[in-house]
Amino acid sequence: MTDPTQQPEGEPMIRAIAMPADANPSGDIFGGWLMSQMDLAAANAASRRCRGRCATVAVDGMVFHEPVFVGDEVSLYCRIVSIGRTSMAVHVEAWRRSRTDQFRLKVTEATFTFVAVDENRKPRPVPKLSPDSREARLDNK
Repeated sequence: MTDPTQQPEGEPMIRAIAMPADANPSGDIFGGWLMSQMDLAAANAASRRCRGRCATVAVDGMVFHEPVFVGDEVSLYCRIVSIGRTSMAVHVEAWRRSRTDQFRLKVTEATFTFVAVDENRKPRPVPKLSPDSREARLDNK
């Protein structure tokens, strides 16, 4: 688990506004909505890295630090933490910001595991990167 006060690096993979349809009667956003947004962001990062289709196969360490409220902007930050032959793990952090404030707060984080799949939905190797590519340098951080 990362420090909830340390601001995320880079640009968010996805930003979304939490709407009334995503909330319970008290105005708190459903955890399932937030998890689906995280899965979309992680899948976007995984698809870019594997250069094609991939499938979510696991979610580990889902932690809800703080609630999200109707009207909050939710920003999702992704970092690929490991790559195997056909799979990869993507750590996702969700941060909220009120419509009327600049302060961001980490609300949720988890690690999503994906498998790269071919046109028949069978596992396929994650492509190797050339050592001098920007992605390879980022992968080695």
